[in-house]
Amino acid sequence: MAHLFICPSCGTRSAATDRTAGFSRQAKGCSKCGFGFLFELLDDYYPAPSAAFFVCDQKGRVIGCGRGSFELTGLDDERVIGREVNEVLGLKFEDGDDHVNTVLEWGVRALGKPVQVNAEGDLPASASADLFPAYDDDGGLLLVLTPTK
Repeated sequence: MAHLFICPSCGTRSAATDRTAGFSRQAKGCSKCGFGFLFELLDDYYPAPSAAFFVCDQKGRVIGCGRGSFELTGLDDERVIGREVNEVLGLKFEDGDDHVNTVLEWGVRALGKPVQVNAEGDLPASASADLFPAYDDDGGLLLVLTPTK
């Protein structure tokens, strides 16, 4: 069974065999949109069409905004990139835990975590957070926020 990957920019799913096809041993970015970061999924994962994607570095700073991020937060890339994700998105997890820090520290996934998102200058919104660690030497995480009704 091939390992699956997802692109935070366009949501395209690909297999590990697609990433290293050809002569190069260097993994490729997204075959559809060219985005350089792909995240490995250990199970099947299908984000909702309204899901927002944020890529963070090993310190929890946003380094990329993907599909749905502007629609959820009203913030464009220039106002988000380089800032700590909990701060800029005003994340408050229902159970009081800091799941961003847990995923970064332990390298484990956290799925379906209820969260309140209160981005700068925006009204609070309820969402479900799925967090995936980056399984590479650089570390980091993928944060997927799905608005709830």
